[in-house]
Amino acid sequence: MSHKGILFLIPSVIAENTEKQVLTPQILEVCQHTKIFLVENIRTARRFISSLGLGIPIPELQFSLLDKNTPDKEVPELLQPLLNGNDVGVISEAGCPGVADPGARAVAWAHKNGIKVVPMVGPSSILLALMASGFSGQRFAFHGYLPLKGPERVQAIKRLEREAQGGQTQIFMETPYRNNQLLADIVQHCQGGTGLCIARGVTGEQEYIKTLTVSSWKKEKIDLHKIPAIFLLG
Repeated sequence: MSHKGILFLIPSVIAENTEKQVLTPQILEVCQHTKIFLVENIRTARRFISSLGLGIPIPELQFSLLDKNTPDKEVPELLQPLLNGNDVGVISEAGCPGVADPGARAVAWAHKNGIKVVPMVGPSSILLALMASGFSGQRFAFHGYLPLKGPERVQAIKRLEREAQGGQTQIFMETPYRNNQLLADIVQHCQGGTGLCIARGVTGEQEYIKTLTVSSWKKEKIDLHKIPAIFLLG
């Protein structure tokens, strides 16, 4: 029986210039010995590997795109090197592959084809925000992006608030340039006593994590524009 490669899930930084603080020696070792990568963005993945300072000639590495637009029929071809005995690394645009991330498709294929999957410890803005929120870490749900349109968005916010009041922490996010608008919508449509945590720029120089009631947030001045943020209701 031919030897199969290993699929490594390689976390990347979620804030610039934090490699030394948030990446484990295991990540550096795997990156040192892996030559084939599936990535969400080839340019930033090259820059990420280069930033690790491992002395690896970047042109010798193979980067292939695996993002939300990659057709399902292309996934087996992208992962063929595993069946040929080569290790493959999956790198997310930011944080942990497979969590709110298209890398999950590679993992699903690997399991179906008897490939060993190795997840590595690294920064996840979702889990770090949950840890720092003070809300329930026993029961929680991540929803990704809320609807864009007014009525659907308001309905979604109110539904999440009801779930939060029932004891399940609700976690969601927005495109950074629309963060301020989302905060305004939450403050406008949620009850004053509902708990809201905002985790902005987690692990970076602009890190700001605070939990207050919605009524207290109305008195706060905070600018979230163009800075990645996670929102939690609890």
